[in-house]
Amino acid sequence: MSALTVTFAILFYIATAILVIFVARKIWIYKKTPAPLKIPTTPAPTTRTGVAFRMVKELTIFESLFKSNKWTWLFGWLFHFGLLLVLLRHLRYFTDPVWGWVAFIQPFGKYASFMMIIGLAGLWARRIFVDRVRYISAPSDHLMLLLLIAIGVTGVLMTFVTHTDIVALKSFLIGLMTFAWASNAGLTPMPNDYVLIIHLALVIMLMIIFPFSKLLHAPGVFFSPTRNQVDNPREQRHIAEWATKLETNKAKAS
Repeated sequence: MSALTVTFAILFYIATAILVIFVARKIWIYKKTPAPLKIPTTPAPTTRTGVAFRMVKELTIFESLFKSNKWTWLFGWLFHFGLLLVLLRHLRYFTDPVWGWVAFIQPFGKYASFMMIIGLAGLWARRIFVDRVRYISAPSDHLMLLLLIAIGVTGVLMTFVTHTDIVALKSFLIGLMTFAWASNAGLTPMPNDYVLIIHLALVIMLMIIFPFSKLLHAPGVFFSPTRNQVDNPREQRHIAEWATKLETNKAKAS
């Protein structure tokens, strides 16, 4: 195996381990963090079914963002929906044979990369030109947007300008998933394409950074008490789990 293939294989394993372990750790912290107050953003649903429906709307159409700021909603939705289609399109590199619905969305995912880049550009322009947003923007916010844009641009370049060996790339990625390096056949060499190398290096960088960045709002939204709580303070007293345990221990002690 070439040095390029070995290097990227090791980097992908390390990045995947960091992503999975630290995202899982953060989700566990979110789950264990107490919510001592009943603070759903009103008007809020009064049943668990209503809460579930509200979360679906937040995840699909960004309802609260739409009510807050239409331009931010537009660019945010373009980016997230474009990213979703791009990620689903990339499943063709990890499945053999390719699932039917993945093959069906290939043309849509191909052009969704432009939607993703336009959305990111709009969100970045917001951080530069809107005074109140620029004031609270840290350098890491700009660098994260730049990283995502660079990933999108290099992906577009490989799709529409300089094509890479897709068959060899797919064989390399499936080999990583199935640990082909441990077999007699070994890993298929990764294509020596400079645009592909830059693209994959940026993706690895994103995977490593993700668990420690603001991008954790992706799983964090499910644990937001302003969104996942039922608005029933008059019907049912809200007691945090830690407070319940404390009262139980006091009752046992007495």
